[in-house]
Amino acid sequence: MGRYLGSVCKLCRREGEKLFLKGRRCYTPKCSFERRSYPPGQHGQRSFRGKDDYRRQLRAKQKAKRIYGVLEKQFKNYYLKAVQQKGGTGENLLVLLERRLDNIVYRLGFANSRRQARQLVKHNHFLVNGKRVNIPSYLVRVGDVIQPREKSRELAVIQEALEQVQQRRIPEWLELDTDKQEGVAQALPDANQIAADIQTQLIVELYSK
Repeated sequence: MGRYLGSVCKLCRREGEKLFLKGRRCYTPKCSFERRSYPPGQHGQRSFRGKDDYRRQLRAKQKAKRIYGVLEKQFKNYYLKAVQQKGGTGENLLVLLERRLDNIVYRLGFANSRRQARQLVKHNHFLVNGKRVNIPSYLVRVGDVIQPREKSRELAVIQEALEQVQQRRIPEWLELDTDKQEGVAQALPDANQIAADIQTQLIVELYSK
């Protein structure tokens, strides 16, 4: 599976808002968006910002992809899966993205960003129900227990992330035992519990054309 290798700060600038893709740095004055909030590129400061429907729909899709760190093909597969499920397609799409293991590791506070969480998962640092899982896109189910491996619990990046977790709240549908370094998915999230300003209706409209 491919992945984006460019500057993530440019992605925030392109969307015109902070997407918190670099973890702790995004909360400091060093954040590139604080210094240059206009789109990247030679003509960024005077780039066209139209109001047409297609542009709004495209930007909503791009923002969601960038927040969760997935590329186009994988994102569309999530959409197609969401269409087949009962309920609203937009909410189903968000729930699928939230259930990704790398997102859960980030939400529980074991990593400072989804990108860092993805790397930790791929490097075999996490267990799901006691079994090693190194697939970032693994979909966590209700009742699953997520925890670092015994040898990984003292990693500086994990310890630092747990210390910083108070800067963002842990979602209501997840539970973290900091003493055991163990998280549990108590339920599936609903749209109101997902702390991401994503206009899913625009994404559905775009893919429905």
